[in-house]
Amino acid sequence: MNRALNSLLLALLLAALVTPVLAQDETAESDTETPVEATSAEPVATTPPAQAETPSLEQAYQREFAFLQGQKRDLERRLMELRSRIDRERGGLQAEIRGLEAEVVDMRGQADRLDTLVFESERAVETARDNTDLLASTFLQADFTLGDAYAPSHGDAAPGTEDVAALFDAAADVLRDHSSVTRSDGEFFLAEGTRVSGQIIRVGQIAAYGISPQGQGALAPAGDGELKLWPEAGSAEVATALAAGQRPDSLAIFAYESLANEVETRDDKSVIDVIRDGGLIGWIIVWLGVIGVLLIVLRVFFLQRASASTGRIIDSVSAHVKRGDRDAALAVLKKKSGSTSRVVASAIRNLDRDRDHLEDIVSESILHESSHLNRFGAVILVIAAVSPLLGLLGTVTGMISTFDVITEFGTGDPKLLSGGISIALVTTQLGLIVAIPLLLLGNVLSGWAERIKDDMEKAALRVINQYLEARHEKASGAA
Repeated sequence: MNRALNSLLLALLLAALVTPVLAQDETAESDTETPVEATSAEPVATTPPAQAETPSLEQAYQREFAFLQGQKRDLERRLMELRSRIDRERGGLQAEIRGLEAEVVDMRGQADRLDTLVFESERAVETARDNTDLLASTFLQADFTLGDAYAPSHGDAAPGTEDVAALFDAAADVLRDHSSVTRSDGEFFLAEGTRVSGQIIRVGQIAAYGISPQGQGALAPAGDGELKLWPEAGSAEVATALAAGQRPDSLAIFAYESLANEVETRDDKSVIDVIRDGGLIGWIIVWLGVIGVLLIVLRVFFLQRASASTGRIIDSVSAHVKRGDRDAALAVLKKKSGSTSRVVASAIRNLDRDRDHLEDIVSESILHESSHLNRFGAVILVIAAVSPLLGLLGTVTGMISTFDVITEFGTGDPKLLSGGISIALVTTQLGLIVAIPLLLLGNVLSGWAERIKDDMEKAALRVINQYLEARHEKASGAA
């Protein structure tokens, strides 16, 4: 800023210096022209009397310099005054800013404290609302549970201390009544549905026994507050003992929660009933399982015949092979059947060939017999893989049907929903029941077939070796 002021003062100084010079030049010119006009008018008066008092150029410069020095001092004085005023105003503004900042910090602290108070107030209001809802739910549940033993008197207003005390008194009375055994005359249904009159012994509100000339025993809910005779073993003797005032050692009892809904006798399902619950997909899985079991039985039969004859075949032809009597060995093998006999016969027919060619012939014979040994193996494994997928398909279909039931009837009946889900899972159960044994037995039988192939190869190589050893011994004896 000082540099700008100095530049401004220098510019003003130059302007002040240039302006008088230009004024002097104009004055000189005008003075030069004026004598010419005077000469033309009056030639006698050539020199005017005032020309001797005109200041010189140096004096004019000195006066102008003095004038500019005065202006400079005046400007410097004004500049100092301006700086002083600016400093005073700056100090005042900084003090005002510091005061405002302190005020802002204080107001911010007050705002934080107010936010904390608001948060605590909201939490207190929420807690009070929850407690009010909990208290209202408790009174509503008590009104439903205690029944006629309690009648709320606070109406729509919030319950007070007296209402809470009355509620606990009523609950204590109900608890005392429900923990005792009472007798009363009443009616109940027999097992065949006949309504009879008799005596009902209630064990609190969780069990009851009925005694009548037509029948006695434990009672179960029949719906709408009614009771019916439940076929519980030993309950008739317990009911008779209780009616006589005795205390039996054990109670054959049917415990219930309420008498609103009827309890039905659950019949044990047979295997056919379970399969029928799976629908069409359940039957398909079952029939695939039957086919898989049949194929396993046939495969076991084939493999048993192939594996059982291996040792006997080697024993029956060894003597003929050692003697070099191939026709006799082939005659023995012709009477036998099975894969091993055919592989050994193929090796005996070609014993006069070189060993590499002979081993190729044995390998070809084993490959030819592999199709018989692997019979039904792939089909069994396919059934084992498809059965769980069919079960999953049945489950998805059953769940879709369950959701349709929910869409139509809602979720008010848990028994209806659980029944649909149970039926949906039956197909998965059937699929796993079929797949697990088939997968296990199919792999076991495949391993058995591989071992039979190894035994056939060993048997053929053993026959070849016996023949070559016998021929070598004959050649050594002849030499």
